[in-house]
Amino acid sequence: MTSGTRPARSRDRADGRAFLCRAVRRPHLFGSPAPSGAPLGTQVANLLPDSGTPTVVVELGAGTGALTSRIHQRLPAGSRLLAIELDEVLAAHLAAHLPAVDVRQGDAERLPALLAEAGIARADTVVTSLPWTLLPGRRRDALLDAVAGALTPDGFATAIVTRTALPGRVRELRSAFEARFVEVTTLPTVWRNLPPAAVLVARRPRAAQIADAS
Repeated sequence: MTSGTRPARSRDRADGRAFLCRAVRRPHLFGSPAPSGAPLGTQVANLLPDSGTPTVVVELGAGTGALTSRIHQRLPAGSRLLAIELDEVLAAHLAAHLPAVDVRQGDAERLPALLAEAGIARADTVVTSLPWTLLPGRRRDALLDAVAGALTPDGFATAIVTRTALPGRVRELRSAFEARFVEVTTLPTVWRNLPPAAVLVARRPRAAQIADAS
């Protein structure tokens, strides 16, 4: 068992170094100094099906793959996972370490075009690790419109909200999600994450969002 954990730990350290290096260089693009930890990644992955009908999952802000690997391991056979990362260095790092995953470098605001390039009409789930509470309102709303418009009528999206975020910005973010989704809930805080964080889950995009994207 010990020998089996060493490669994973070495990979985690390499991912952490790569993430921190880019976060220091481009702090406005990162909501945390470290990738999501295992407990948080497991909480997000457990929202997804692990058997049955194949599903389509899109991950925005995939970074070094802290969530990507867990999502990929969980999904039923025949599913599709599209990982999108804005930072070109991290996108290349992720593609090299997870060659079985379809990794695209690009801006999440271009989600409709990126999906079209990948041959995907709609996603069942959009998992996001974007720095939502740090984004200007106009940028946040444009991204949320893209996310809601990319989903199937019964689809859902997630957002990671750190406990270090300003409460006012968290309330604004939740209101923005509620304007676009029928049901919005927040899972229990994962205190063992660095920094502690909670997962916001938004289900069923409102009809107007789907119509606008058609």
